Amino acid sequence: MGENVVGKYYCPPAAAMEVSGVELGHTAGSKLFDDDGRPKRNGTMWTASAHIITAVIGSGVLSLAWAIGQLGWVAGPAVMLLFSLVTYYTSSLLSDCYRSGDAASGKRNYTYMDAVNANLSGFKVQICGFLQYANIVGVSIGYTIAASTSMLAIKRANCFHKKGHADPCDISSVPYMIIFGVAEIFFSQIPDFDQVSWLSMLAAVMSFTYSTIGLALGIVQVVANGGVKGSLTGISIGVVTPMDKVWRSLQAFGDIAFAYSYSLILIEIQDTIRAPPPSEATVMKRATVVSIAVTTVFYMLCGCMGYAAFGDEAPGNLLTGFGFYEPFWLLDIANAAITVHLVGAYQVFCQPLFAFVEKWAAQRWPDSPYITKEVEVSLSATRRYKMNLFRSTWRTAFVVVTTVVSMLLPFFNDVVGFLGALGFWPLTVYFPVEILGCLVISIAAAAGSIAGVMSDLKVYRPFKTY
Repeated sequence: MGENVVGKYYCPPAAAMEVSGVELGHTAGSKLFDDDGRPKRNGTMWTASAHIITAVIGSGVLSLAWAIGQLGWVAGPAVMLLFSLVTYYTSSLLSDCYRSGDAASGKRNYTYMDAVNANLSGFKVQICGFLQYANIVGVSIGYTIAASTSMLAIKRANCFHKKGHADPCDISSVPYMIIFGVAEIFFSQIPDFDQVSWLSMLAAVMSFTYSTIGLALGIVQVVANGGVKGSLTGISIGVVTPMDKVWRSLQAFGDIAFAYSYSLILIEIQDTIRAPPPSEATVMKRATVVSIAVTTVFYMLCGCMGYAAFGDEAPGNLLTGFGFYEPFWLLDIANAAITVHLVGAYQVFCQPLFAFVEKWAAQRWPDSPYITKEVEVSLSATRRYKMNLFRSTWRTAFVVVTTVVSMLLPFFNDVVGFLGALGFWPLTVYFPVEILGCLVISIAAAAGSIAGVMSDLKVYRPFKTY
């Protein structure tokens, strides 16, 4: 047969689309190039898993205690398990769309949008493209907020330790957003996805570091409390109004969806895997199993222990909401790890958008030296960096704009919930397979998060200290 059917969409054979590099014969058996004429890919199941874990175990893990707190001991873990299964199922289907036709020699789809284009058409393609890149912009804003919050938490933890827990320790997050933005300007000059694998490895280690610390602190707090807090149905009516209970529960769905969101960069991750055998889809499915299993275990442990420790008072961000004050040095390590992780996660998510804009500009103005010319810069006696003026200025401008927006809307929990809702159905579920029930969840979660943002805006003043 040699044909793929993904969800309700038909992946056409390679012969019906365009001739692959293998058929041209000029790179067959090459040690330097793959079958499509591009430099040899060296990714493995482990590097793919690192990319996924870097993308998935992000700042979202820190809001899970709050999310479970809104839903309770029954619905909270059940919803988390449901999202993990949906993510695994749709990711497995999507990985089959990396090649059109034969799984080992068919035409490659290098990006998520290439895969969408190969299977959808017209307005549907435009919608998926818009939402993918809008979601990436949103994630970059969310990660900037989360990183600055963690850096701010280090300063505040030291302040509380020195001056006591009653001191407000009011500090502005703006300088920390600027610091994070400057770091991202530097790292965004890495030319493409394949060259950030070392950063993903480091970020994955950092994610396990702060998740483990959060879990350990939760266990200690449960022991100190003399038992487990929380209820079967979540935060009680009376602590919040009935309408707030509804909105917060819906927002919790968005938070959990965001915690599993990585489909919009799955194809780009798969494009780093070395050529068959085994096929890239086979390797990617193994990486998906490993990554989703690991993250689900961590999410259950961190989210459930955080809720067990604080009950209805579980903070929106477990390590920065100051449910914990001591040991302050351990909190500093955890928040430093979060910051390092988010530096890497920002790049993992933004590289597809960077590549899309640069490819579009090169096709639109192929003769422009500003866009296409590369200048070699010597970094050392043996290493050279190819600098492109358009790449440098456009990526810098992107980081600056997202940093400024982050300064204006520093609402971690509500932004996380909205991003999860925005991307879950159209990007994780609609392609590769339509499940309308998930659309209802996305709309409801978005509504809950927007209600939260509107509530925050009533009391928020830009650039204030808090």
